[in-house]
Amino acid sequence: MTSVQRLQVRPLEPAPSSSVDFGAEIADCDAAQLSDADFDDLYRAVLTHHVVVMRGQAGLTPQQQYELTRRFDPSVETYGHGHDKELLKKSVLVQDLISIPSVPQVQLIGNGEVENHEGVTAATLRHPTHQTFHQQPLSEAQEQQDFTRFYRWHIDAALYKLQPPKVTTLLALRVPENRTQTVLYDDGSGDTLEVPLGTTAFVSGARAFRDLSPEQQDFALRTSVRYAPHPYVWIKRARANSTGLGLVSEGKELPLTELPAYKAQEVATLPLVWLNPLTGERALQAHACCIEQLVTDGVALTDLAESRRVLYDLMRPGIAPKKVYAHAWRPGDLVIFNNRGVWHSVVGALTPADRRVYHQCNLASNEPPLGPSSLAS
Repeated sequence: MTSVQRLQVRPLEPAPSSSVDFGAEIADCDAAQLSDADFDDLYRAVLTHHVVVMRGQAGLTPQQQYELTRRFDPSVETYGHGHDKELLKKSVLVQDLISIPSVPQVQLIGNGEVENHEGVTAATLRHPTHQTFHQQPLSEAQEQQDFTRFYRWHIDAALYKLQPPKVTTLLALRVPENRTQTVLYDDGSGDTLEVPLGTTAFVSGARAFRDLSPEQQDFALRTSVRYAPHPYVWIKRARANSTGLGLVSEGKELPLTELPAYKAQEVATLPLVWLNPLTGERALQAHACCIEQLVTDGVALTDLAESRRVLYDLMRPGIAPKKVYAHAWRPGDLVIFNNRGVWHSVVGALTPADRRVYHQCNLASNEPPLGPSSLAS
């Protein structure tokens, strides 16, 4: 009797200077044709290893990518940021998102010109650049020397009305040439990190929580994050720290009276620590750019600058160079990541000649993240 071949999951080997303790690669398979047993292995791999790489998936159609993403959360079908295009146009995300017409849950992202692509007649894709988002960007001379920055550390989530997606799938169809750039943290630490051009960088929320002091862990477990209404509209004029982690407090946020209409009950307040439903791991998970208040033991810290400072102090150790996995993209790579267990950032300074074409999909969940109150006593 022939044995059934199951998915082969191999943990990624960290670089010699790295202490990254997450990530896995799946041996050759067809992501569009996974049996229920195969998908169960994939589901466990994503929740265990957090970032899973599947090579050779260039033939995956947008419909198949949507269906695969939905298998992780079968009751949902709405794109993670919703489908209100007018709202998105008012936000800091406006340049990042072009929907595939036949499957609007799948976004076309990248850099450079595309024509007749999956129903998109023509589009100019723009790789997000820290030049338009950081308070003090690098000089032109520095970029010519291939220095760069983390653009924005974040989780994929609307943070208003919609619950954060459980996973994001990211499919590389065309990638820039294989060369490296050096990330400068520029925060007085002297930290730098060599990364592949156009990489996506990931860090582990579970590692970030484990590395906190006992006092910091206790504080984090008792704290929630209240996000601003329509946060990506609220921060459109604000600028980020040099590390890409959180914003500088300069009073540039839009007044709440100038935001699109919102309902107070739909403003997101989420735990600062999220529980992994499979492993029970606790992860420090927050979108530092969109925070309005920290709420500890029911008491709100209403000083925005202080809330940002406290959160930054908790999160900054998590992006230390040795803890960052910077994926070296190949055409056909499908990366599936646990959006409730990692933070990620676009990285790199691309020229118009650096062509990059990707399909991204995540779906707003109906289920809020599990918080510390879900921990077994």
